[in-house]
Amino acid sequence: MSALAALIVFDIRLALRRGADTLVVLGFFVLTVILFPFGIGTDTVLLARIAPGLVWVTALLAAMLALDRLFLADFEDGSLDQLVLADQALELIVLAKAAAHWATTGLPLIVVVPVLALVLNMDAVGLGHLMLSLLLGTPTLTLIGTIGAALTLGARRAGVLISLLVLPLYIPVLIFGVALVTAAIDGIDPGPRLMALGGFLLMALALSPFAAAAALRQAVR
Repeated sequence: MSALAALIVFDIRLALRRGADTLVVLGFFVLTVILFPFGIGTDTVLLARIAPGLVWVTALLAAMLALDRLFLADFEDGSLDQLVLADQALELIVLAKAAAHWATTGLPLIVVVPVLALVLNMDAVGLGHLMLSLLLGTPTLTLIGTIGAALTLGARRAGVLISLLVLPLYIPVLIFGVALVTAAIDGIDPGPRLMALGGFLLMALALSPFAAAAALRQAVR
């Protein structure tokens, strides 16, 4: 476990040192959300109503921007061969790299949501449940993305291929993520939607590392 923790810390420090992936993801997310009020107008009631779906769709698209970089650096410099041959299970290594990737691309999105909520005229109840839905949903998006990133490793136009592979799998997370927030705003019990999002996260934790590890083993052969 100490080796996996060291891998997480190393990947986070490497991502922060580069900075480009995090800035691109965060910049795309913030600018896209801010542009919508200019296009829709000053109807604050309408903005507050569409805010959950708007933030979730933008976060989903932003999360895909850096997926093709998840294993690419290790693949190009030969580190991936060493990771496959390491004493630790490759599935746990995939989880560690997914955790580092989420910490540098998914977590910053959640941090800036309260600022964007002011732009979209969201109330406190909607904002709290929106952040909760993203806290459960964005790790699921990252875990699903590891499968697409591993399957397209070394392919030309990998970013486009990843989008085609993972977008259909992202749709249930998007639906229940938005439904959780809208239910809370409308005074409906959000519990079932919350449990569904938690179930998706547990399912992704159980299945994605094995699928991604199998694809990585095939990629290094």
